[in-house]
Amino acid sequence: MKLNFVKSAFVVSTMLFTSSLFAIDAVTVMQNAHDVAKPEYTISRVQMDLIGKDGKTEESRIITEYGRDQNDLSSIVIIFNTPASVKDTRFLQMENKDKDDDKFIFLPSLKNTRRIASSEGSKAFMGTDASYDDMSTREVDEDIHEMISEKEEKNGYTCWVIKSTPKDEKSSQYSYRKNWIDYETNYPIYTEMYDKKGKLLKTLTLEKLEKKTGETGKEYNIPMQEHMVNVQSGHSTRLMILQLKLDSKVPASVFTQNFLNTGKITK
Repeated sequence: MKLNFVKSAFVVSTMLFTSSLFAIDAVTVMQNAHDVAKPEYTISRVQMDLIGKDGKTEESRIITEYGRDQNDLSSIVIIFNTPASVKDTRFLQMENKDKDDDKFIFLPSLKNTRRIASSEGSKAFMGTDASYDDMSTREVDEDIHEMISEKEEKNGYTCWVIKSTPKDEKSSQYSYRKNWIDYETNYPIYTEMYDKKGKLLKTLTLEKLEKKTGETGKEYNIPMQEHMVNVQSGHSTRLMILQLKLDSKVPASVFTQNFLNTGKITK
């Protein structure tokens, strides 16, 4: 769950609609999904609900999230505001070119920031159903992509269905993933993740996708509500954006370990 659980392919997708929807191949579909237009900066207030297998909310959290997308690389900072048990926990993820993302977490009880090792990628992030690896975006060329269906209706969207299998099985906690990619927006509106035994482990449903305008006047499709379910345990996590600002510059100091340690934004 890339909180989040975001290069535009709008022209490409329009051309595909006006010619032949079925001529597109699986790699192109996934590349277009990877390249959807993203705001350079995001500031959001998000409600995170942890939900038991009985469907009842166990804990509701409020988090602040800062995002930056520059030079084809994204960074994100997550700050837990409530409840008291997680308050002031801060997380930083920075995407790198040709190597694993850098991930750091500040835990108030330890008063220290530590790096999340790549070996911890399959561990749950802060008690949610998303792992640390789920927070990262896989590069298209890391997987083998297969067209399962050229047209399938899913949750009110018309989609391509793509199966993505890691070229290096050690690079992912999943044996493969299946993505339902919306024709119109190129967004994955539903994803299935399968464990190493080939059994369905998690699903991620995009419950609300809305067009939003940034401060520069550019428009973006933004996932406003997502729901990740661990189908094997029955537990789930829902994210809902409550407030959102797009293309409002965030100081570079936010995306640093120093900010994790102090929580203070400097110009």
